[in-house]
Amino acid sequence: MSTKNITAKVRRLKNLQAKVEELQSEITAIQDELKAELIAQNTEELKAGAYKIRFTTVTSNRFDSRKFKVTHADLYEQYTKQTTSKRFSVA
Repeated sequence: MSTKNITAKVRRLKNLQAKVEELQSEITAIQDELKAELIAQNTEELKAGAYKIRFTTVTSNRFDSRKFKVTHADLYEQYTKQTTSKRFSVA
């Protein structure tokens, strides 16, 4: 692939990424408006035509690895494994 082709691909990639960011901002704005409406109506579920909109509280339990590392450093080291990966970026 020539430098000209690579430059064109990078330019296209950057344009598509900008569109994705713009769409994600619009999605977030619409979601925030719908959440605000659910809160205003003091409900966790709302029907709108064929759609059900839910904004519910979810409780989950997560492992606190930082605290575990502080209190059980030897075990943390024993069960920690190093991984490698490749990262793609365009600047």
